[in-house]
Amino acid sequence: MNAVLALEDGTWYRGLAAGAPGETAGEVVFNTSMTGYQEVLTDPSYAGQIVTMTAPLIGNYGVADGDAESQAPHVAGFVMREESAVASNWRADGTLRDYLTRHNIVAIADIDTRALTRVLRSAGVMRGVIATGQVDPEALVAKARAIPKMEGSDLVRGVTCDHPYAWRERAPADGDEAHAEFGIRPRVRASRRLRVAAYDFGVKWNILRRLDAYGCDVHVFPASTPAKALLAVDPDGIFLSNGPGDPAVLHYAIDNVRQLVQAERPMFGICLGHQILGLAVGGSTFKLKFGHRGANHPVKELDSGKVEITSQNHGFAVDPDSLPADVRVTHLNLYDGTVEGFRHTSKPIFSVQYHPEASPGPHDADYLFQQFLESMERR
Repeated sequence: MNAVLALEDGTWYRGLAAGAPGETAGEVVFNTSMTGYQEVLTDPSYAGQIVTMTAPLIGNYGVADGDAESQAPHVAGFVMREESAVASNWRADGTLRDYLTRHNIVAIADIDTRALTRVLRSAGVMRGVIATGQVDPEALVAKARAIPKMEGSDLVRGVTCDHPYAWRERAPADGDEAHAEFGIRPRVRASRRLRVAAYDFGVKWNILRRLDAYGCDVHVFPASTPAKALLAVDPDGIFLSNGPGDPAVLHYAIDNVRQLVQAERPMFGICLGHQILGLAVGGSTFKLKFGHRGANHPVKELDSGKVEITSQNHGFAVDPDSLPADVRVTHLNLYDGTVEGFRHTSKPIFSVQYHPEASPGPHDADYLFQQFLESMERR
């Protein structure tokens, strides 16, 4: 079946349908990872986005239930240069096409993703529409121009959990086994089981797996839960998760985190959690031209001078000039100099913009979980 991807600037591409039939719309972005497409598909941070993979062949190792980062895919759509019809991996539960079709994800293949990525790098990410079958590209362009922009969008409410839960009670056993086999062992573990209260803004399961592996009992709360409810479980630490959309419109989350900052419990934020924490301490955020998405982005840790290769997925960043004097930047992106981490100078609070849980991606930044652990142990 034919398919068309149309962008709001009038550009359109004709290819072949590679998933469910139908039509979908979202912000068109690109990811530079060579592997990890299933983790990308199931990362709630991609809600509202049509993801273009820059690697030329996608789907060659199929999909495996143990590699999911959430219950189901969250991308608005998926774009590939070439789709592999064969799943060449003993762990695979099926092909990528079957997976996309089963979860009703509209996808397009057989287009020039290199040309598309050059357009997005030059003009910035754009709204777009994918439609399958016999469609009018110009009509799709008009639809793309009519969908809401990412700026001002609260997408967290659509991906957060409905009720609080304990991770160890909900954790999928097959996922834990897979990551125990293919992951890395923590350098240290807590001297006792530490209690972590985590805000779910769209959390990836591997973050919860890593906290559990380091010796933490994680209690997960919906994004709008009042701060006092988290403090009621008497946590040793607070975790702020990743998630989708514009952080500046999440006033309920910012207000709650601002109260938790005053409670002076150890706090660790990742990605959207990092941005929310930045806003809670008095900073501001801004939208990047085309964002950082991939498993190969260099970040400099300023204290040591070491460079980490990191996994990233974000379209907004914290403005360093807006941060108060008692907050110092700890990590910088070596592509464009944007803030990748900061730490409070007097409170046990820190965060990073990238993903240290390495799913998909390298293990360079796993030490951040150990730092969070040590901060809770000292308390």
